[in-house]
Parts: sequence; C-alpha cells; structure tokens
Amino acid sequence: MKDFLACGGRCTSVLPIVRKGGGLPVGSLFLIEEDEYGTYAKIMLQYFMAEGVTTAQPLLIGSKDVKTSQLVSDIPAVITDTTSINQPSNSDEQMKIAWRYQNMKVIDTSPTGGQVFGHFYDLTKKIEKEVIENADITQWYDDSCPEKNNSFNNATYSNLLKYIQETLENGQYSISETPTKRQVLRIAIHCLGSRLWCSDSEDDSCQDLLKFLYYFRALLRYSYAVGVITVPTQCFDNSNVIAQRIEHISDVAVRLESFAGSQKETNPLFKDYHGLLHLRKMLALNTIAPHNPESRDLVFKLRRKKFVIEVLHLPPELSDTTQREQDETIPQFGCSSLPDKNLLDF
Repeated sequence: MKDFLACGGRCTSVLPIVRKGGGLPVGSLFLIEEDEYGTYAKIMLQYFMAEGVTTAQPLLIGSKDVKTSQLVSDIPAVITDTTSINQPSNSDEQMKIAWRYQNMKVIDTSPTGGQVFGHFYDLTKKIEKEVIENADITQWYDDSCPEKNNSFNNATYSNLLKYIQETLENGQYSISETPTKRQVLRIAIHCLGSRLWCSDSEDDSCQDLLKFLYYFRALLRYSYAVGVITVPTQCFDNSNVIAQRIEHISDVAVRLESFAGSQKETNPLFKDYHGLLHLRKMLALNTIAPHNPESRDLVFKLRRKKFVIEVLHLPPELSDTTQREQDETIPQFGCSSLPDKNLLDF
C-alpha cells in the first residue's frame, strides 16, 4: 500500500530521529523552520535533493528567492568510499593519561544510535554536471511581481500549486494512476513565505501561506510524493503564532536555532556547535503514537565536509558538581600548637 512506503534520505540524520527506522512516508510534508540567515536550512534541503539524485528519483525544486539552477548546481556530491566513515574506533586502545576512565562507558553522541539510512555527501564537492543532466529534475522559479487572483492575494502561490499539480498529473504520480514503473517524486521548496512572497499586508501573507500548505498537503496525500519546505518564520511579526499554525498543518516540523549573533555563541557549553535543533512536531502517520527519541537535546555543527547533528551532553568541567571533594579539617585555635587533625582522628 502507498501509506507504508517510505522515501529515504539522510537529511543530516534528522529522519531516523523523527521516525523510527528512518525515511519519510510517502504523502507526508516535512517542515524546516529556517535559522536566522537560512544557511543551515538550505544545507538540509540540499541533502534531501542530493539523495533524490543519487537514488535516481524524480525531483521538483521550487524557489522565489534563489534561482533553482543555482540550487541544483550546489547539490553536494555523494561519497562513494565510506570505509573511513564507517570504520569503528579501536576501543581496546589504552589511555595513557586518563587511565582511570578506560573502562567507562563511551557516550554515543549520534542521535540515531549508529543507524545509517541513506548516503553520505561531501559539502566541499559539487555534483557532476553529467549526473545533473541525466537526472530527472524539474525546476520552478518565478521572479515576477506579485499579483492577486481569486484564490490568493499573491498569485505566486497559485502558480506554484498549479505547476506542482501538473507535474503530478504528467508524471502519473497519483495513487489512482497505474504507471509501468512506480516512482516517488521529491518536492523541495526553498524559503517559502519569505519577503518576496509577501502581499500588501502581513495578515494576507499569513493567510496565503497557510492556504498554500493546506492545498499542498492535500496534493501529497493522494500522490506518490513527499514534500520538504523551508520557511523563514522570523519574517513575520507574530512569528510564534505563525510557527504553531504551520507546524499543525505539517506532518514533521523541526526548527533550527543558530548561535550566530546571540549570547549562546560565546557560551562555553556550545563552543563546539553552531546551533540547536528543536523537534517541534514528530511524525504520527500510520502509528498510534509518534516516535519518542531517547533525547531531544540536539545540536548541530557545520564541518568542512559535512553537516552533523549530535546529542548535547554536559561536559565534565561544566557539570553541577565541579568542585572537587576535599577533606574537612578541624580549625586551629589562635594560640594552639596542636597539629592539624582530621575528623577521622581520635
């Protein structure tokens, strides 16, 4: 059945967190609330697109802020040699300095518990042009001025919905169609609801965004397709209210909080990370209760070649009991010549 199919993809280790076993169910909508500058949300979207190209799945990319040709050219290249990535560390190696910690349990910072679902990608390398040319990629880009129609205050939403619907019909992705080869369409929409999507008033802009998400989710429910969108919620004055409403419409929702320009950037607890990842809504399709991960305290960091999500652990030097235990001594009297006595002395 269509409801039990899952669309793979690492999405930087997020999918195994929000759904046990990993993958997005076909017909689901994944929401990424962008960070302050949208840098890390764009990287997560690139992972989603890269997995589609690597697995030879059709891809539809839509954007109004950035040319879709630029988004396609920025797709990272897949890492074919994963021996160094999957190579386990030598746990039998003895510690020469901290020998007393040798037999202690090693903390697994991976939120997936070492589970691998999808491929690894190198952010320093771009995908080859030949691979892009052979891939089934459909692009939608609109830089026209916003106009009003019968459905939306900004007709750009209507144009994108119409384009998505035509792509689903032409590719026979509907659940009522019986194509010779069944495929799952990946739909990636970048920076939906940004300033370029705004209408004359913020109320109209919010109304258009919510209406589009309702229509878009309805199309996904009756199609062999999955959707991942990034929304800059900080563009709205009542960002908390808008975020709650779009999270309610989506099936999975995560929010990225970047440390750039905030006090957390200089906090020693977060010195090795670039931001927090908040699980706003867990996937609850085809299940009685949503998946409950072992830890919700997630952080992310951007390395030279990859984007990593880890579980936040309190370092030893920042623990609640940082003061070493010392033996209490009996205070001396001013004129006393007695030696120091410990409490255990008689």
